[in-house]
Order: sequence, then C-alpha cells, then structure tokens
Amino acid sequence: MPTFIAQVIDSSGKTHQEKVEAMSPEQVRTLLKGKYATIGKIKKAGLNMDIDLSGLELALSKVSVKDKAVFSRQFSVMIDAGVAIVRSLAVLADQSPNPKLKKALLAISADVQQGGNLSDAMSKHPECFDELYVYMVEAGEAGGVLDEVLNRLAKLLEDMARLQNQIKSSMAYPVAVGILAVVVFFAMTVFLIPIFANIFKSLGAELPALTKFMLFLSDIMRSPKILIPIVAIMVTVFLIRRYYKTPAGRLQIDALMLKLPLFGDLNEKSAVARFCRVFGTLTRSGVPIIQSLEIVCNTVGNQVIANAISAAKAEIQQGGMMSLALQKANVFPPLAIQMISIGEETGELDSMMMKVADFYEDEVEQALKALTSILEPLMMVAIAGMVGTILLSMYLPMFSIFDQLG
Repeated sequence: MPTFIAQVIDSSGKTHQEKVEAMSPEQVRTLLKGKYATIGKIKKAGLNMDIDLSGLELALSKVSVKDKAVFSRQFSVMIDAGVAIVRSLAVLADQSPNPKLKKALLAISADVQQGGNLSDAMSKHPECFDELYVYMVEAGEAGGVLDEVLNRLAKLLEDMARLQNQIKSSMAYPVAVGILAVVVFFAMTVFLIPIFANIFKSLGAELPALTKFMLFLSDIMRSPKILIPIVAIMVTVFLIRRYYKTPAGRLQIDALMLKLPLFGDLNEKSAVARFCRVFGTLTRSGVPIIQSLEIVCNTVGNQVIANAISAAKAEIQQGGMMSLALQKANVFPPLAIQMISIGEETGELDSMMMKVADFYEDEVEQALKALTSILEPLMMVAIAGMVGTILLSMYLPMFSIFDQLG
C-alpha cells in the first residue's frame, strides 16, 4: 500500500507532516479528517530526492500592505454576505497566493473553530496582522460590525498602498538613471581610459593633472584596492542601521529626515497623512482615543512625530486638547493643527482627521511630482558631468601632443 505525506494543522494551530498508508489521497483526507483541524497538501512519498522548497518560500515571503488590503476587502464581502468566519477564512486561505498569509489564515481558522476570538487568533501572527489590524478587528467584534470595520481596514490599507506606490514610482526613474550613470562611469574609467593611457605613454606626452587623477582612479578600480571603499561603505551602512535601532539614534536620524532639503517636507507630509488616516479610521471604528494614539505611535514611521503624539496622549489623559499638545511639539504643519482643533471643538474629530489625510495625501502626490521634475534634470547634468570629465581627461593630453608636433 502506498504511503502519503499530508500537511496538517492541529487544534493548537501548529503545522506538521503526517505519514499515512492509504490507497489514494482522498482516503488519506478521510482518515485524517476527524484527527486534525485542517488538512493541507497531500503528496505521495517516494524514494526520489525531490527538494521541497515550500519552507524556503515561506521564509522568504512577506505579507505586503496590498496583500492585507485584498484579504480585508474579500473578507468583508464574505462576512457581509453571511458566510461563516471559519469558512470564509478557509476559502481565502485556499486562494491566497502568499504562502505566509495562507499558513496564518489556516491557523487562525483552526483557532476560531475551537471557539477563540478572531482578534486573539490574529494577534498570534504579528508578521501578517499588526497591532493596528488586531485592535480594529477587536473593535468590530465587540460592536457587531466586523464587516464595516474590515471594509474600513481595506480602504485604509489601499490608501497606504497607493501612497507607497506613488513614492516608489516617483523614485524609480531617478534611481534607474543614477545606477546607469554609475555603470557608465565605471565602464569608461575601467576600459576606455587605459587604452588612451597607453597611447599617451607611447607618445611621451606630458599629462595634465586631471588626466593623472583619472588614471590613478582607473588603476584603483582595476585593482583589489577597489574593495576598500566598498567595504567602508558597507560598514558605514551597517553601523548607521545599528545606530538607528537605538532610541537616541532613531530620534536623531528621524529628526534629520524631516530637515533634509527636498525630502524633508515630503517626509513630514507623508507622516502627517499616515497619522491622520490611521487615527481617523481607528476612532471611527470604535477604538478609544487613548488606545488609538498608542497604536498610531507605532505606525507613523517617524520617532519625532511619534513623540509628539505621545505628548498629545498625555495631554488628553490630563484633560487637555490634542491640538495644543501637537502645536507645542512644533513638528506638525499649522494647517493640520488648525483643522484638528476644529474637529475637537465640533466633536467630529474622526471626520476632520480623514479630511486632513485626504489633503496631505494630495500634497504628497504634488510634492512627488515636483521632486521628480527637479531630480530629472539634476541627474542628466550629473551624467553629463561625469562623461564630460572622462572625455576631457582624455582629450587634454592631445592638445599637448599637438603643441609638441607644432
């Protein structure tokens, strides 16, 4: 009788493999149906040395904002249509292209089937569902409006994904041009300059300072010495990343990011838009204001602004107004402060936050277009400068040769 290997999930949510002797995969599924909560792939065990890449694929996969947005939208539609949560999760897990999200949904489905809460089951998988997601689902469960909360979550994640895509697409062209410029400069310095250097050497020409410098640079690039600056750059990046993980380093680097020319204003507006969008969505879904501010501090993406939000939380706990605390921090734009203040006075803070988010997301889009229009000519000038420097270093000795011949 042939042996089959089945991937199963037990009642505790753990995934492992089970060997079963049966006549067919259908018989294996029947034998294991009452023993395990979920039964996944079933394959025939053989003597061939096939490499199972599922574990590697699972380790390398990452649940993106877009993945969570699509899941939230589909989950909301199924809950609104009256489909049971366990069955909805099983269906969405079956069609999910992301292996990490698929595994998490199967485990969550098993937990819910055992009588657990959806939010508690999701909190066991922080790599897929962060604190923001779990708290919103918990609020939806408590208020009996899970479908509405999931719909808001989908809208929030879609807006965040759209903003990320705008930033990536706007930076794609300058980054591509920069890489091309480095490749061209490297190729001309390594392959073209040595050819002219041999010609100048055979003619006995006196080389200008610029040509000597480019020859020196070419010799370094063609020797093992090129590893020295590469290693230095890698070590510097590693040290900066380690320093950024410390509280003081994160605060200093994030403060610098808000003051960078061209990029500082963009970083500030995108952080304000993210804060207002997430906070407005949380409060509208029934999450308390203090708890919403705690969640936003972990999702805003900038420690300086997160500290300002923490100060606002402390101000509210003492009976003060959030707008005054944000104004004291001096990191939020005055327009955002005024609109938040109006929202507090009118009792419609969540609606005003969503309007502020809409406004600053449009501002980010316009800032990206302006930044791209500035970077494009700058990159062209940089490429022209590098190529021109190389050509000039090769042609200057020719004038000296012509003078000697004259």
